[in-house]
Amino acid sequence: MSGHGNLEEMQATDGFSFRALFRRYRTPLTAAATLIVFCLVGYAIMQLTNEVRYDDVVGALAATRPSAILLALFFTALSFLSLVFYDLNAIEYIGKKLPFPHVALTAFSAYAVGNTAGFGALSGGAIRYRAYTRLGLSPEDIGRIIAFVTLSFGLGLAGVAAIALIIIASEIGPLIGVSAFLLRLIAGSILAILGAVLIIGREGRVLDLGAVAIRLPDSRTWSRQFLVTAFDIAASASVLYVLLPQTAIGWPAFLAVYAIAVGLGVLSHVPAGLGVFETVIIASLGSAVNIDAVLGSLVLYRLIYHVLPLLIAVLAVSATELRRFVDHPAASSVRRIGGRLMPQLLSTLALLLGVMLVFSSVTPTPDQNLEFLSNYLPLPMVEGAHFLSSLLGLALVVAARGLGQRLDGAWWVAVFSAVAALTLSLLKAIALVEAALLAFLIFGLFVSRRLFTRHASLLNQAMTASWLMAIAVIVVGAVVILLFVYRDVEYSNQLWWQFEFTAEAPRGLRAVLGITIISSAIAIFSLLRPAAFRPEPATEEALARAVDIVRKQGNADANLVRMADKSIMFSEKGDAFIMYGRQGRSWIALFDPVGDHRAVQELVWRFVEAARAAGCRAVFYQISPALLSHCADAGLRAFKLGELAVADLRTFEMKGGKWANLRQTASRAQRDGLEFAVIEPQDVPVVIDDLAAVSSAWLEHHNAKEKGFSLGAFDPDYVSSQPVGILKKDGKIVAFANILVTESREEGTIDLMRFSPDAPKGSMDFLFVQIMEYLRGQGFTHFNLGMAPLSGMSKREAAPVWDRIGSTVFEHGERFYNFKGLRAFKSKFHPHWQPRYLAVSGGGNPMIALMDATFLIGGGLKGVVRK
Repeated sequence: MSGHGNLEEMQATDGFSFRALFRRYRTPLTAAATLIVFCLVGYAIMQLTNEVRYDDVVGALAATRPSAILLALFFTALSFLSLVFYDLNAIEYIGKKLPFPHVALTAFSAYAVGNTAGFGALSGGAIRYRAYTRLGLSPEDIGRIIAFVTLSFGLGLAGVAAIALIIIASEIGPLIGVSAFLLRLIAGSILAILGAVLIIGREGRVLDLGAVAIRLPDSRTWSRQFLVTAFDIAASASVLYVLLPQTAIGWPAFLAVYAIAVGLGVLSHVPAGLGVFETVIIASLGSAVNIDAVLGSLVLYRLIYHVLPLLIAVLAVSATELRRFVDHPAASSVRRIGGRLMPQLLSTLALLLGVMLVFSSVTPTPDQNLEFLSNYLPLPMVEGAHFLSSLLGLALVVAARGLGQRLDGAWWVAVFSAVAALTLSLLKAIALVEAALLAFLIFGLFVSRRLFTRHASLLNQAMTASWLMAIAVIVVGAVVILLFVYRDVEYSNQLWWQFEFTAEAPRGLRAVLGITIISSAIAIFSLLRPAAFRPEPATEEALARAVDIVRKQGNADANLVRMADKSIMFSEKGDAFIMYGRQGRSWIALFDPVGDHRAVQELVWRFVEAARAAGCRAVFYQISPALLSHCADAGLRAFKLGELAVADLRTFEMKGGKWANLRQTASRAQRDGLEFAVIEPQDVPVVIDDLAAVSSAWLEHHNAKEKGFSLGAFDPDYVSSQPVGILKKDGKIVAFANILVTESREEGTIDLMRFSPDAPKGSMDFLFVQIMEYLRGQGFTHFNLGMAPLSGMSKREAAPVWDRIGSTVFEHGERFYNFKGLRAFKSKFHPHWQPRYLAVSGGGNPMIALMDATFLIGGGLKGVVRK
C-alpha cells in the first residue's frame, strides 16, 4: 500500500515536537494526569480528615433525619425535571420538535449516566446520539444539542457561582482563606465577560473567531436557559444542603461553594468528580460543620443524587422492555428508544455496583452482623466470601465496558458475577442493601437479554486508556478508604496472616492486594497484548468471495472491491464484508458494509475494535444515513461530507423543458458523428488497447495520475470485469466509461470516464445520457451519478463549525477543486440528493481522518498535490 503517512507522522520526521507527541498520546497522557490528580485529592482528603474516625461518620450517617432525606429526594426530582428542559430548549434552539416522552426519557437517562460515570459531554452525549438518531435527527443536529447543553451548563454554573460570590463573599472568604475583595473582583470579572457575550449575541448574532464562527443564542433563549440552569444548580445544591446538620453557613454561601466544587470536579476529568468535589466541600465547610457529619452527608448525597436516578432510569427502560408486546404505537416508539439506551444504563450500573463491591471489601462489617455469622458459618467461608466479592466487583467493572458494546459474553460475565456477588454479600456481612442492588442489576440484565447479541469474546476487547484509568482510580480509592477506616491500626507484617472474625483490617488489606494484583494483570494484558488483527491485501480467494456478495446486492459502487487495492473484513457467516485501507494511523472503511444487512452491526463493531487493537482510529468514509445509528452505538462521531446524486431511471425521459439543454447536446453530438455502444465484459479485451490509449491521452492532457481506494484506476482486469460504454467517431473510440452494475438491477453507476483530447465538445453529457438510457432499457431503477463533495453543507448561522468550514470551502475553493462545477454538472440530470458522511472513532479529529482518506485516494502526498 502506497502513501506517505499522516500529518502526525510527517511532523515526527521533521524533528521532536512536544505538540505532536501530546497530540499522538493525548488520551493516555490525559488519563495519567487524571490519575495523578486523584492521588493528590486522596492525599488531601486524608489530611483534611485527620481527626475524623470511621465510626463517627457512620454515626453521623445514621443520625440523618428522615425529613432531610425526604427533602433531598424532593430537590433531586426538581433538579432532574429541570435537566429535561436543557434538551427541550436545545431542540427548540435548532428548530426541531420531538415528542416530550422521548426527550424526557433520553435526557433523564443521559444525566443519570453522565452524573454517575462522569465526562457528561461524552457519556451523556453518547446516550443522546443513540436515541436522537433513532428519532431522525442528523449528526449535525445532535452535535448542536450536545454543544448547547454543555455550554449552557458551563456558562450558567459560572454565572450562578459569580452572583453568589458577590453577595456572600464576606462569608466565603474566611472559609477558603481568600479576601472578600478578591472574590468579588473575580466574580465581577466573570459576570462582565458573560454580560459582554450576552450583548454581542443579542438577536442571535454570529461571533467570528478566526476560522470558527459561532452563533450565540438570542437574548430570549439565553435568559430562559440561564433560569433553567440556575434552578437546576439551586435544586441540586439543596439536595446536599438539607442533608447537612444545622450549621452557621447560610444557603447562599453554600450555593457558591457547591457551584465551585461542581466546576472543579468537571475540570478535573476524574469520573463523576469523585474525590475532587468532596475535597472542596470538606475544605470549605470544615470550619463551620463537623467533618464527620459532612462526610456522612456526602455519602448520602451521592446515593440520592447519583445512584437513585440511575436505578430509576434502568427501571423505566426495563418497564418499556417488559411491555414490548404492547401494540400501542407510542409504547412501541418509546420501547425502541429504550432499547438504544438500556446497554449504556446497565453498563453504568454494573460499573457502579462493581465499585460498591470493591469499596465494601475495605470497610468493616457491623459488629452484630459478624456476631450472627460467627454462630452459623465457619471463618474460612466468611474470609473467602469477603475476598472473592472484591474480585467479582472488579469483574463487573470489566464487564461494564462490554455491556456498553452489547457483547453477549459481557452479559454472561455480568450475570454470573452479580449472582455470585449477591450470594457472597449475604455470606460475608448480611449486606441486604448490597444484595438488593445486585438483584436489581440481575433483573435489568434478564429483562434486556435480547439487546446483547454481539458474539465477541470479552477477553479480546483491549481496555482503553480511559477504562484503565477508571480501574486505577477505583484501586486508589479503595486504598484511601482503607487507610481512612483503619488509620488507628498500626501496620505490621503480622496483619496479613490474622484470620479472625473481628480482624477487619487484615481482611481489607488482603482484598486490596487481590484487586491490585488482578487490575495490574488486566492493565499489563491490555497494554502489551499484540494486535489481534492486522490489515492484509485481499487474497484471490477473499476477492472472489467478495465479488459473489457484490453481485447479489444493490450497491453498484461496491464493485470497487474488484480493484483489489483494499483489505477485506468478512462477517462471521461470510455473507457481508467491509472493504478498507490503512493510511497513517487511520483504518478507513469505504461505504457501508456490503451484503446481508443483519451482519452490519457486528461488522461495524469488529472493524472499530480491530482498528483500536492496532492502535489506530476507525474511519468510515462516504457512508449513508442508514449506518449512522450503528456508528453511534460503536462510539463514532459523524460529519457530513457532501451529497450523493441519484437519478430515478423509472421517470427518466428526455422530454419537457427541463431537459431541453441535454436534448440539444445529444442532438449536436449525433450531428458531430458520435456513436454510442455498450461492450459486454467478455468482449472488452478485444478493444482494451484502444481504451488504454484513450485513458493515457486523458491522463497526459490533464497532467494527472491514477487514483485509488474510492476511485478506480485503468487496470485491464478491472475494466474488463464490467460492461463498458464507448463513444466512436469515424470508427475510432474517443471516449469510454466502465459501467458498474449488479444482478439485482437496483442501481447502476460509472467509475472511470476518459476522453481523447480531440473528442467533440459535449461528449461527456452525451455519454451520460446514453448510459442512463441503456440502463433504463435493461430494467435498472436508479443511476448513481456519484458524490458532490461538501455539497449541501448547512449555511445557517447556527450550523456546526464543520459545516460552516465545508460550505466556505465549497463557495471559495474552486482553485483547488471544481466543487461547484461538479455539483452543477450532476444537477443537469435532476437527481435526488442524498447526504453522505464521514464517521470517526473516539472523538478523533475529522480533519486528520479526512486528510488520511485524501492521501489514500490520491496515492500519498505527491498524488494529492499533483493535479
